[in-house]
Parts: sequence; structure tokens; C-alpha cells
Amino acid sequence: MSSPATDSKSTRGNVTALMVALLAACVAFQLNASMLSPALVTMGNELNTDQATIGLSQTWFFTAAALFSLFLPRLSDIVGRKKILVGMMLLMAVGSVIAAMAPDVTWLFVGRIIQGVSGPTVPLCLIMLRSAVSNPRKYGTLMGLITAVNGGVAGVDSFVGGYFAENFGFRSIFWLMVALALAATVLIAVLAGESKPAAGTTMDWLGVFFIVVAVGALLTALNEGAKLATAFDAGTLTLAIVLTVIAVVAFFAFWTVEKRAKQPMVETVHLRQRSTWAPLLTTTLTMTGIFAVINGIVPAWVQAADPGFGVGPTEMSLIILTPYALLGWLFGPISGRLAPVLGYTKVLRIGLLGSLAALAIIAFFGLNNLPMMIVGTALLGIMYAGTVNIMLNGLGVVLSPQGNPGFLPGMNAGAFNLGAGLSFLVLPAVLVATASLNDAKASYLTVVVVGLAITLAAFAASLLIPKPVDAEVTEDQKVTA
Repeated sequence: MSSPATDSKSTRGNVTALMVALLAACVAFQLNASMLSPALVTMGNELNTDQATIGLSQTWFFTAAALFSLFLPRLSDIVGRKKILVGMMLLMAVGSVIAAMAPDVTWLFVGRIIQGVSGPTVPLCLIMLRSAVSNPRKYGTLMGLITAVNGGVAGVDSFVGGYFAENFGFRSIFWLMVALALAATVLIAVLAGESKPAAGTTMDWLGVFFIVVAVGALLTALNEGAKLATAFDAGTLTLAIVLTVIAVVAFFAFWTVEKRAKQPMVETVHLRQRSTWAPLLTTTLTMTGIFAVINGIVPAWVQAADPGFGVGPTEMSLIILTPYALLGWLFGPISGRLAPVLGYTKVLRIGLLGSLAALAIIAFFGLNNLPMMIVGTALLGIMYAGTVNIMLNGLGVVLSPQGNPGFLPGMNAGAFNLGAGLSFLVLPAVLVATASLNDAKASYLTVVVVGLAITLAAFAASLLIPKPVDAEVTEDQKVTA
């Protein structure tokens, strides 16, 4: 008979092994998502196409990732989480092979779309971790470590991608992705345990069809709408409107199907609860207010010769994007550790208030002063990437209904992608609309202030999110700890 001490060591060993597997999967996915950004110009040159077309390969990857995120976590509850995660890693490897061997941009698109199956990697890893770790403090810390990867692998991903593209061509990046995906597959297969809490349940494929059509049409409409920010085109406007109508009709059909299904993908009563729509609204608004600022507006201003700072792309990454990602990586486990003690919603709101302060520094001081811009983006790395992003991902898991743990993480992943799409639609549109002022600084100031206002709305929405009591430490536990 084993002693309690032996059982404790065994449990720690199992969790450590699981963390190795889950981190491998998350790193493989994140590099898959971000390592190509500095290689887009090289990809266009080697495939003899323009940057707009190459950019679409990224758009389709993230769109596919959003759509698969909607239903794969729920499917994993039924057929097995380990099985689905292994399948996702294998398909990521297959897509990477196709992209690495692509003779033209069409095959690159095919490869990137197949890679998009790995979209729900982070939420699925968090669900698997939640089922393996019952201690709220320990889960919070490990959740923060996993989710921090989602903000970038400490800034290394961009540099590695740029180095490989410059020295070995863009195809070498995809071969590296193949190796990482296969390594993650082996680690998950060997080290992770299987769990399927909804075994025997029938998957609601009709509901899946309608929600995928709804979100897919909406994301594509946003992509089309973003084109109007730079040049008006009646055909593009018409397509965007038609796709929006399709999205509304498909969502209505989804709602109708879910009300009538015997084993729905999600019960409509859950959709009406604050524990569902409040975090989804907060996620969407947060991403809309911040995502394009740090990934588009600030880098463009820092690199602009006049009236920006005229910094080159490599130096810009070193002083702006790398500290942002590195601080997010470092503070993720800290905010995750604090969440079950102080409260998930309280830590989220602290992060949102800090993000508002960071945006204010960028808007009112950073546009005039490079050191203050660095301070503002570094603070955004701590407060958004290292705190808000962690809490929003975590809340998607801990607030999900007990009978359907894969539902809310999947929908939340869709909200992240929806918010990112809205951000690159709304904020660049503001930039174009204010170009008539003939004052670039005033135009960029307006954009960041709009982002700040949207983030303030996200803070207001966060006040409606209920406390995930089961995932937090009680007062008695705090005293005895």
C-alpha cells in the first residue's frame, strides 16, 4: 500500500509531465501563429506574389483557427481531449508540410487553412489542466504559464522567424513547425492522460454548422470591411453587407436548432447567463480596443520617418514588441497565481485599469517621446498580455457550465478572433477618416484615444462578470494557508 507522501510525489510527477506536454503544444501553436510575421515579404518574393495576397494567407489561418475553436473543445469532451489534441498537432504538421512544399500561393493557402485546425490549442490545454489540477492556487499559476505563451514566446518567435527567412528562406520556417508539431504530438501521446466527461453524448453537428457559418461569415465581412478603410469599392461594400446578413440569419438558425435539439451543442439558457455573455463581451471589446494598437498602430508610428521616430523594423521589434512579449511571458504566471486568491474578476479589472493607463501614456506622451512610448508598451505587456489576456482565457474555463466544459472556452476563442478582426477594421478606419486633418500626430492620437474608449467599455463590461467561486480560494483557506 502506497503512503500519502508517495501518492503526493506521483501526483506532482503526473502534473509536471502533463505541463511539459501542454507547453510543447502551446509553443508549437504560437510559433505556428506568429513566427511568419517577419517573413511575409520573403514569402511574397519567393512565391512571386504581392503582399496583399500573402497577407490573406495569414487571414485565412486565423479565420480557420477561430472556426475550429468553436466546436473542437466540445467535441473533445465527447471523444477524448487527448485524442483531439493529438489530432490537432498532427494536422498542424501536415499543413506545415504542405506549406513548406507549396509550389505557389494556392497551396500555401491550403497548408495554412489545415494548420488552422490547431486553433483551440490553448483553451483545450487549459481544460485538460483544469481536470488534472484541483488546487485553485496551483491551477492559477500553471494556467498563467500556459496562457502567457499565447502572447508570444518571450519575443523569440519574431526573431527566429526573421532569421530563418533571411538565411534559409521561408520554407525553413515551416519545416521547423513540422518538427515542433511532431515533437508536441509525441509528448502529448506519451505524457498526457485521457479524459472525456461527455462520453456517450451525441455531437450536435447541425448546431456546429450554423454557428460556424455565422462566425465565418462575420469574420469574412470584417476582413472585407477592413479593405474599405483604405479604398472605397461598391462591390466590397455589397459583399460585406451580404455576409453580415448571412451571419445574422445563420446565428438565428443556430439559436433555433439549439432550443429544439435533444443534446444541443450549448443550451440557450447558458447563452442568456451573465457567466456566458459578459466574459465574451469583455473579450471582444478588449481585443478591439488594444490588439491593433500594439500590433499595428504603434509599430507604424515608431517606424514612420516624420513625424514618427524613424526606427527600423528590427530595432522597433527589439525596443517595442520584444519587451511587450517578454513582460507578458514573465507576468502571466504571477497574475495566474494571484487570481484564485484575490479573485479572477478583480485581477482582470486591475489589468484593464493598467491597460487604460498604458494607452493613455502611449497617446499623450509616447507619440512625442520614444522612451515614453517604450514605457507605455512595456506597461501594456504587463497589464494586457500578462494579466488581462490570462484572466480572460482563464475565465472562459472556470465559468464554463459543468455539464459542458468545452463550450465557453471555444466561444471565448472565437471572441478573441472576432475582437482582433474588429480592431483592425475600426482603428485603421479611424486613421483613414482623420487623415483629412493633415496632421499625422493628431490622427494617431485620435486612433489611440478611440482604442482607450473601447477598452474603457471593456472595463465596464467586466463589472458584469460573476465570480467563479469554485476556482477561488475561500477565506478559511486563506487563513489556514
